[in-house]
Amino acid sequence: MRLDKYLKVSRLIKRRTVANEACDAGRVSVNGKVAKASQEVKAGDVLEIRFGDKSVRAEILSVQEVVRKESAAELFKYL
Repeated sequence: MRLDKYLKVSRLIKRRTVANEACDAGRVSVNGKVAKASQEVKAGDVLEIRFGDKSVRAEILSVQEVVRKESAAELFKYL
């Protein structure tokens, strides 16, 4: 699955457009490397998202196309 779509589906970022812009600005990295929005992600990858002075690290537990809001938090775990 594309990185920008995963960020939206998992609700780490609320909208895909915002996820796309964050990737273009170089604020998202996968496994320690700056990632483009089109990069494919899989279970086991570690994401790091920088929001201003705050940074969020999360490990992908599963990748699903459609997820209900209540179970979106089960797609990743914070590190």
